[in-house]
Amino acid sequence: MTNLARSTTTRRRERLSSVLVAPLPPRVDDAWSGLTARWAISDLTPPPAEVGAQPVPGSQGLPVVGHSLDYIRFGTDYLRARSERLGPVWWMGSPGARVVVVTGASATQEVLTTKAKSFSQDGWNHLIEAFFRRGLMLLSFDEHRLHRRIMQEAFTRDRLAAYGAQLAPVVREGVAAWPVDEASPIYPRLKTLTLDIASEVFMGGRGGTDEMERLNHAFVATVRAGNSLVRHPLPGTRWRAGMRGREVLEDYFRRHLPAARQGDGDDLFAGLCRARTDEGEAFTDTDVVDHMIFLMMAAHDTSTIATAAAAYYLALHPEWQQRVRAESDRLGDGPPNIDDLESLTSLDLVVKEALRLVAPVPIAMRRSVADVEVGGRWIPAGTVVAVAQVMNHFDTECWSDPHQFDPERFADSRREDKNHRFGYVPFGGGAHKCIGMHFGTLEVKAILHQMLRTYTWTLPKGYAARWDYTSLPVPADGLPITLTRR
Repeated sequence: MTNLARSTTTRRRERLSSVLVAPLPPRVDDAWSGLTARWAISDLTPPPAEVGAQPVPGSQGLPVVGHSLDYIRFGTDYLRARSERLGPVWWMGSPGARVVVVTGASATQEVLTTKAKSFSQDGWNHLIEAFFRRGLMLLSFDEHRLHRRIMQEAFTRDRLAAYGAQLAPVVREGVAAWPVDEASPIYPRLKTLTLDIASEVFMGGRGGTDEMERLNHAFVATVRAGNSLVRHPLPGTRWRAGMRGREVLEDYFRRHLPAARQGDGDDLFAGLCRARTDEGEAFTDTDVVDHMIFLMMAAHDTSTIATAAAAYYLALHPEWQQRVRAESDRLGDGPPNIDDLESLTSLDLVVKEALRLVAPVPIAMRRSVADVEVGGRWIPAGTVVAVAQVMNHFDTECWSDPHQFDPERFADSRREDKNHRFGYVPFGGGAHKCIGMHFGTLEVKAILHQMLRTYTWTLPKGYAARWDYTSLPVPADGLPITLTRR
């Protein structure tokens, strides 16, 4: 390429970048500098004349990619801007489909509970079915209920207590090895640690260090592939990397499955192999592989995001860091068991508030299986629906000063999370509420407890995190934190 051609290409990229990553003004509305307000609003599909509901308003956005770049760059700010302009139910263009977005506690409740029979989990197929096919989150109705009943046997309190005992030494060893006294991205270190935990608790330590590193890359590839703009396995695309990642994961679990079935291990993999309902219903080998791939992704990424968010806010608010550390210090140096972790009530407030501000799974996907009315808007059968449950966490009807970090809002004296059943939904709601939420909370608290016992930590002066919504929300720069050993 000539210098002239290279400079022309560079200028084009810089112009596009200046549009896509321009900082938002203090208030996000129709005058903002992003792409959102530049598109003419039109109705999705007019309802039949005899139906009293209104059509869903929205816009396509850019050709092919729709508004996906807006969401990736601006996240909840984009969702808020659209909801302020169009109401709680609107549509947007995205790769491969027009998607109806549902926001607000009342509309969320309609989709997830009161009118749940009108929505299947097939909305996820649009994003991740190629990589996480037949995971629990992708199953619908009777099949989902059956698989959840079997899987619940791996998440009883006795099981959770055993998992807690297994993860404690992994957490202590991993946290102790982190670099100190200089700003260093904490997110990749947390991600490595949660994979180590998953290797021990979920898979019983099957596989060596090299294989775990390979699995880590495979998980990253499969998660990121869901938001690929090119949705075919072309060379160099995220989609192709995700397909290859899926192959790596399938190969791993199938190789280790016979030993897991025949042994007496107490890890999750063995638990799924041996899980039985009272009626004798059990998982096939393929079921186990599909569920393990999904559960590893769900637990690995969501726990990392939640821990990173809590660590960020504890660094931003040192008075809270001091408060929760004092609570952890009272437990002493022994490995905490499930009762110990549940006794850390101040830390529990912080974790809940971090999950509110940075929900690890901000959107729940559905597809309408019948014509249905939500929030006074008519959604025809076959429509992909994204329930933007994260938006409920900033609803002023549910929360006081919702953009402020205030863990006391969850204290018994206030309980703002009780203002609406669907005002606080970091684990989803309805029949598909996260089956691993109790384990995930214990894991996050165990990591933070060990961090508090080992270090104090701070952020660079003037630092503010930016969350990248390419797949799940992750800190765009890895979240630089300076750890100081106590």
